[in-house]
Amino acid sequence: MKKIVLAIVICVCFCTVAAAQVSSGTAMFVNTRAAQLKSSSGFFSSVVANLAYGDQVTVVSDAAANAKWVEVRSAANSSHKGWVEYSSLTTKRIVSTGGGASASEIALAGKGFDAKFVSTANPGGSLNFTDVDLVEAIVVNSDKLKKFITDGKLVSP
Repeated sequence: MKKIVLAIVICVCFCTVAAAQVSSGTAMFVNTRAAQLKSSSGFFSSVVANLAYGDQVTVVSDAAANAKWVEVRSAANSSHKGWVEYSSLTTKRIVSTGGGASASEIALAGKGFDAKFVSTANPGGSLNFTDVDLVEAIVVNSDKLKKFITDGKLVSP
């Protein structure tokens, strides 16, 4: 009996691990406002192309679900091949619904909020997103960022 239970547990574990990867040829979609397609799997790698929310890519090589980066090719331009942070992708197709969203809903979603959050966090409806807009507009040059990390002796956890 113990052997049967052990065999079932091993089988379940194997199936879970096998399912927890993304296979070559899988279609994935950008689930962030923007994502950078990089020349290699590193934060400071050069940018090959910029991808937008909903853009489709195809996985080039197998990747574990816990991988930080996945190698992909853009569906819109097959010459754009590179690496994208795995957390910026989903296997769920991103489509616009027929009803559409209002301009304010789109603006909230772009800031990472939804109408339910805003109504709960601010029942009076007087939230001001000026500061959020200012922070989102900040662009840091990668050379300056590298210098900041080096000068501050910052290391990955």
